[in-house]
Amino acid sequence: MYFFLIIVTGLALGYGVLMLWYSLGWRKLPEFVPAQSPGGNTRVTVIIPARDEAENVPALLKSLQQQTYPADLLEVIIVDDFSTDDTAGIITRFPATNIHLLRMQDLLSKDERLNSYKKKAIAMAIARAKGDLIVTTDADCVMGPRWIETIVQFYETYRPKFIAAPVSFYKERNFFMKLQSLDFITMQGITGAAAWLKSGTMCNGANLAYEKAAFHAVGGFTGIDNIASGDDMLLMYKIYSAYPDGVRYLKSEEAIVRTLPVDTLKGFMNQRIRWSSKADKYEDKRLTWVLLLVYLFNVSMLVLGAIALFVPHWWPAFLILLLLKVTLELYFLVPVAGFFRKTALLIWFIPGQLFHIPYIVLAGWLGKFGSYQWKGRQVN
Repeated sequence: MYFFLIIVTGLALGYGVLMLWYSLGWRKLPEFVPAQSPGGNTRVTVIIPARDEAENVPALLKSLQQQTYPADLLEVIIVDDFSTDDTAGIITRFPATNIHLLRMQDLLSKDERLNSYKKKAIAMAIARAKGDLIVTTDADCVMGPRWIETIVQFYETYRPKFIAAPVSFYKERNFFMKLQSLDFITMQGITGAAAWLKSGTMCNGANLAYEKAAFHAVGGFTGIDNIASGDDMLLMYKIYSAYPDGVRYLKSEEAIVRTLPVDTLKGFMNQRIRWSSKADKYEDKRLTWVLLLVYLFNVSMLVLGAIALFVPHWWPAFLILLLLKVTLELYFLVPVAGFFRKTALLIWFIPGQLFHIPYIVLAGWLGKFGSYQWKGRQVN
């Protein structure tokens, strides 16, 4: 048992160094403030895969229509992925000349089986895109009016090949959704920190931009198109491998894309298992080792807590470890929550630990050995 405690202590020290390193990275990452006068001459194509999103598409379309970037330089391609609701009809009827609908059913047989419909949808849209800069988001998202303008100004300032940009949840109506939001902005903070520290390639497909030429130069999704998830991070690493200095994180409030948390525990676990499922597909081993450390640390926390339930004199060790974890994560999270204007959610952080530790362990395990549902499709 004491040998186990030594292992736990080693994992805790490693986790502590990691969180302090990420804290430094986020604080050092400069915030980009776009110029007030609209500018830019880059042609942009926004690509949005959509499947059964009739409930969410109207808010998305309104956000896109309100963009301040010149309409003659901006096109939007929404790819309908065999929706069974009125997603396609809502898009078709929307009064905007630069928003176009592409229907997968017009180009693919419904009986054709793919392991990644989302990658196929994006690739099909890129083949028809007029823009030189590809921006991707999801159909359940909304964004501020300066979203595209800010991305373009950042792109024209630094000329990166790939831009990871911020995403957060909104409309957190209950405790479960608030916990999701805290977990999500933690991942976003790590994404930005890792980009600044050049210690890993992380991003979220709800807010990405990359040069169309760079996408083609690395072969697009070739080699990763058999993996159900990973249209974001796996592509990011391909581009990073070809252009090591060409990947940046856009830390700007104007560029934040907001998306909805899931309503149910089953939906949440399916989402997190989907994210975890690509962990062993990463060629970026810097990220693999980080994920392994985080996973093992949370496993050790869970095991130590279980031991303490039956062996009372182990409670001090567990509580000290929990206090260390909470202190480190709050030190990292406070400035991140401030950037995303989510500081009020921090009151839920400590009680949320009872949920957070078991979910990390379970999602990591099922992501490797289980299956999940995504958009009504079973994925192994």
